[in-house]
Amino acid sequence: MKNLLFTHSYFLRRDPKQWAGGQPYAPLGTMYAAAFLRENGYNVAMYDPMFAKDTQDLQQEIINHCASVIVIYDDGFNYLTKMCLTNMRLAAFEMIQIAKENKCSVIVCSSDAADHYELYLQQGADFIIIGEGEITLLELLNDLNEGGQAVNAIAGLAFLQNGKALKTLPRSVLKDLDSLPFPAWDLIDIEMYRKVWMKSTGYFSINMVTTRGCPYKCNWCAKPIYGNRYNSRSPGNVVAEIKFLLNRNQFSHIWFCDDIFGLKPSWVKEFAVLLQNAGIKISFKIQARADLLSAEDYVQALAQSGCENAWMGAESGSQKILDAMDKGITVEQIYTAAKNLRDNNIKPSLFIQFGYPGETKTDIQRTIQMIHEIMPADIGISVSYPLPGTKFFEKVKNELGGKSNWSDSNEMAMMFKNQYPPAFYKQLHRYVHLSFRHKMARRDFKTTTRNFYMDIIPRVKKAISISLQTILLWQAQRKLNALESVNHQMND
Repeated sequence: MKNLLFTHSYFLRRDPKQWAGGQPYAPLGTMYAAAFLRENGYNVAMYDPMFAKDTQDLQQEIINHCASVIVIYDDGFNYLTKMCLTNMRLAAFEMIQIAKENKCSVIVCSSDAADHYELYLQQGADFIIIGEGEITLLELLNDLNEGGQAVNAIAGLAFLQNGKALKTLPRSVLKDLDSLPFPAWDLIDIEMYRKVWMKSTGYFSINMVTTRGCPYKCNWCAKPIYGNRYNSRSPGNVVAEIKFLLNRNQFSHIWFCDDIFGLKPSWVKEFAVLLQNAGIKISFKIQARADLLSAEDYVQALAQSGCENAWMGAESGSQKILDAMDKGITVEQIYTAAKNLRDNNIKPSLFIQFGYPGETKTDIQRTIQMIHEIMPADIGISVSYPLPGTKFFEKVKNELGGKSNWSDSNEMAMMFKNQYPPAFYKQLHRYVHLSFRHKMARRDFKTTTRNFYMDIIPRVKKAISISLQTILLWQAQRKLNALESVNHQMND
């Protein structure tokens, strides 16, 4: 029986924006796979490089655990690991090299490796898992233990055969998610996560997942791991895990990192009842769709169960762009969802995407107007990012240059030719954030000035801060206008 060392390629230090934010989440997908293999009799250890300075620690971990197989298994639930960041790809390549220098077999499972399996094989990886990984990994290791004569018959693999990359038949997704063991939280240093969270926010949040996959077909969204199928754990299984984790760790908040949390209102209602029956009060945030959040019973059940923040993929305030994306929602539903959430004391937050093909200045203005009218609790802004396997990628692939990935999550580079140059979208990102924060600060200041018992000094400080924000916003607007003007001149 081979000793397995699980790891992943997400190094927080290689993503400056996330490192500065100080809100790291554990590699949930890696921990699921490690728990599953351990349950099936394998000797399992984990090297979690989340806080590591570089990849060199892997060598000592291999020695410490007498590892013969290195499994680089990225967390397929965290949106950051779905973005195929160049810094993390290079980290994976470095780890492959270290593993091979120590005469270890290397198995890789990640979104990026699924899309670019030939690159990873060229770097020395022995096998790439394509799709959902637990069952494929178990079948592969069992076969390797018996001599590796049947790998061609194992679904969901890519490997070199006679010097050429061979890809086996696709792997069907797992339907009975309750059959999986809970993630192997004991294999990571959870106290390190707690320390970072407490320093940055004053509370500790952990991540959980209740589903796999997404049945919707937004044409820019890649799904190389779990596909278009949507499978869910039972509410009872999820509550049992929460009880298990609360008995083991102290935390006050959960991020349910499902692509869509609780697709059926009946699931959320049962979840709320089971939490109440168990005497569990926990706050959490989710990701959901505007059309789902437009339903009052769904939002009421979320509130009853402890949801405090719901992020929705609003993407755009222009119906034309939403339709072009095959988003399947309306601008009106975004507004309705935000109101429903607020009416039930849940904060609405918006994911926004600029730069989708065909987007004009008018579309951009409608999106900014929507943000200002809704005034969400928070916003996350990106530019359209072409991922292999999507209709969007096929639409723009001929316009892609040598660069096809961001180096880190803050790069925000526009990688295909669009209405405006990349510098415009970078500045647009800054301007929209500044305008949102400025409007929020002005709103909060008006609220505080109504309190006559509030000390004059804090009010003066807030007024000065708003004045400074006004100057920065004006400067950002001027720079944005200048970039737009240059673009018009170049196109005339």
